[in-house]
Amino acid sequence: MFGLRFDLRNPSFAGVTSTERVQAALDMAEWADTRGGVMVAVSEHHGQDDGYLPAPIVFASALAARTRTARIMLAALPAPFYDPLRLAEDLAVLDAVAGGRLDVILAGGYVAEEFAMFGVPSSSRGERLEETVRLLRQAWTGEPFEFRGRRVRVTPTPSQPGGPRIVLGGSTAAAARRAARIADGFVPVDGSCWDAYREELGRVGKPDPGPRVETASATTFLSEDPESAWPILLPYLRHENAQYASLLDAAKLEGPYSTMTDEELRRSGPYRIITPEAHTEELRARGAMAFSYFQPMAGGIPPALAWESLHLFEERVVPRLES
Repeated sequence: MFGLRFDLRNPSFAGVTSTERVQAALDMAEWADTRGGVMVAVSEHHGQDDGYLPAPIVFASALAARTRTARIMLAALPAPFYDPLRLAEDLAVLDAVAGGRLDVILAGGYVAEEFAMFGVPSSSRGERLEETVRLLRQAWTGEPFEFRGRRVRVTPTPSQPGGPRIVLGGSTAAAARRAARIADGFVPVDGSCWDAYREELGRVGKPDPGPRVETASATTFLSEDPESAWPILLPYLRHENAQYASLLDAAKLEGPYSTMTDEELRRSGPYRIITPEAHTEELRARGAMAFSYFQPMAGGIPPALAWESLHLFEERVVPRLES
């Protein structure tokens, strides 16, 4: 199994227009869908210098129209920046476009400048996130209900009965406990708050999911000559790592991105470049549930370079796994 993720960063040094990048991402999603890809994920940030995707629902609708079987994942929507009622309508229509293939991860947001941009106090993010979850569940019944003192109704309902599963993301024990109480699942930034999630599930009488299943978190790129590929891809990987590290540092959060030298980024950072043969062997070792995670245009990698890695997967990895 494999999946793709896009955030459409497009730094000026990439030499690619935003339109070219968007069209390439749609082509890659269609390519993945016709070759067994199980998921295409998109994420969201606002006001970033490199044009990070600010409207994932719009883009996901185009992805859904270009695919037939892959799940379309919104990972993650910062719920406090959305009008909950309009979000319920937009997601219902998106799920219809996707034919019931939509997955939704909601989060509280963590970038101070984004809260300022939308005029939302960061202190209200937990309250707003919980309100959004409650409203989505009510709205997707298709029945009238009370919302902020008004009688409202959302139609049509999503293709999936009851609507898409609502999963919460987060990086704190408070976020984990909230997910246990109100959501259908939890995707932590790392494993540090998984125990808090399990404990709260037990407290509210929900099933224990067990220990967190560790998955390969590094973004993978394939090359016949990784030593030669590193200096080519490094400017883009350096850019993405630095941008995320800056956001996390400002929010006093930990995550897979941190300030690193180029050598540290190469040796211990959130990226790896390996040969198709090495990737084949590790997938075989993981067994039937092995998963390849590709962010082909990470940090603004130009489409031509991104396609090189994807085609190596198609031509040099998949046939060996199927033989």
